[in-house]
Amino acid sequence: MVEFDIYEIAILRKMHSYDYIGARHTSVDNLQRGFPSHVRGDVKKFVKRLIKLNLIILKSSTKEMHCSLNKSKIKEIEEIIQ
Repeated sequence: MVEFDIYEIAILRKMHSYDYIGARHTSVDNLQRGFPSHVRGDVKKFVKRLIKLNLIILKSSTKEMHCSLNKSKIKEIEEIIQ
């Protein structure tokens, strides 16, 4: 089983609570909001790790990269954020 950092869980929880699942997505920069200033730089690293684990999927939209939760892994994500 993979161990998750508290900030990775917070990112998943935030995305799940705003229903950023499947076709609904948000900017990666937008995910940094709400985190302490000393962690904001690391949020992109946490998102990259979650992408490698296939929990978050990327969508190139306009000029920025947008992301959403992988809807085929939603059961696993809900277990993680419990």
